[in-house]
Amino acid sequence: MSSLIKNELIKIFKKKSIYIILLITLIFVIFINCIYKFIDNVLVSIIDGFDDEYEEYLEEEVKKLDPNKQTDVNTYIELKSELELAKIAKKYEKGAWQREKVSELLYDYVNEKNMYLYDQNKNQEEANKIQEKINEIVNKLDEGDWESFVKDEIQNAEDNIKELEAKKESTVDKKQLNDLEISIKQEKVTLEVAEYRLNKNIKYGNDFMNEALSTYKNQSINVIENENNVENLDYKEKLYYNSSLEEKEISKYIIENNVDINKSDDIRGILKNFFSNYGLFIILIIVMIAGTIVSEEFNKGTIKLLLIKPYSRNKILLAKFITVLIMIIFAIASILIMELLVGGVVFGYDSLSIPVLEYNFNTGSLEVLSIFTYLGIQIITQLPIYVLLATLAFACSTIFVNSPLAISISLLGYMTASTINLLVISNKIEFMKFFVSLNWNFSEYLYGNLPQMEGLTPIFSAVICAVYFAIMIMATFITFKKKNIKNI
Repeated sequence: MSSLIKNELIKIFKKKSIYIILLITLIFVIFINCIYKFIDNVLVSIIDGFDDEYEEYLEEEVKKLDPNKQTDVNTYIELKSELELAKIAKKYEKGAWQREKVSELLYDYVNEKNMYLYDQNKNQEEANKIQEKINEIVNKLDEGDWESFVKDEIQNAEDNIKELEAKKESTVDKKQLNDLEISIKQEKVTLEVAEYRLNKNIKYGNDFMNEALSTYKNQSINVIENENNVENLDYKEKLYYNSSLEEKEISKYIIENNVDINKSDDIRGILKNFFSNYGLFIILIIVMIAGTIVSEEFNKGTIKLLLIKPYSRNKILLAKFITVLIMIIFAIASILIMELLVGGVVFGYDSLSIPVLEYNFNTGSLEVLSIFTYLGIQIITQLPIYVLLATLAFACSTIFVNSPLAISISLLGYMTASTINLLVISNKIEFMKFFVSLNWNFSEYLYGNLPQMEGLTPIFSAVICAVYFAIMIMATFITFKKKNIKNI
């Protein structure tokens, strides 16, 4: 058997096609890494809405309106307020935290001031008082005093909590008590986020720490709204709840450890999404080998030379199939090595020390993994995809003795699988849970995760994959054993 497998491997590596596809894959690896390398430069060009064109547009629109006309006054106030905010924001550089906070901090004040200036109930004195408040906030922005705004957030959150606690004490209605309890928890999250910002010295902005704060706040609120009612959620809501819980805990880790776990534009980020980035090329290598390993023997007539050797047909075919399985590992390993070499040159290897986080729903805690441990787990749990597609190509190659057909069917199956899965899940087509592509990705079950479709379990998926595999293998061996080679 070993000599047969060795002979098959030699034949594969004598083909020019394997080296051509490996070269194309290498070029794609270089392309992917270069794209990610320069993605940061593209994202630095921040579109914040306060550009010169927008300001000119507002000025033109304001000129068209008459604040003394009742039909125009509301639109005039709105556009006038936006124009004032745009002019204030322009004082600061693009990307500066002040530029981002202008609307949040000043919109209500500017809008209220303009209402006193242009609405029916005009009041110049009140408008002047509000302008003083606007000037005070602008001065703090000019000074870069972001801490004072955080302290205001803390004070507001503490005041709101006290007010809600007081209401809670005087409320007896159960529903109102529950709503108040939820509101108190949400305000405590707002307070926690503000304290994190102050204690961790996180200036306002759009870096990964600010993104983590925002995600932590939003997902914590989502969890609070549903945590007491998880059992009554439908399946889609449970998936959303789990996602919120996971993102919340990961964001908390980022904040507390000041590490960009979600960074994708480095070698670690590309490796983390290894199968998303390179899955198609892995499949191309696999189906090209599996789809030709038998059919080419028939097409070239070399099958006669193979069958006159002192081996049974089953042993010959088994050797070819084992060779295909070996080439699955070769394909994954080859592209992984390419990425490590190219990614190391483009990005360096420093990011490989950053862990990968997975939320374990069984234990309610975060799993901190090295990138290579994570990648190893992903390879094992996604291996059924590649084994089943390789088996499909191998079966078609043997049964139909047509290499293009075998390769085309396998590639088509891979490329349409995600679309089929989406349609089945979105339309809740229950009987389609027996379709193989809904079951072949076992990474969905890791750490107590819920699969995308209700009713699936690891055991059920393993059985479905085993049945499909067995059917294809049995059909392949039966067909090959009955093949007539006299006329070849």
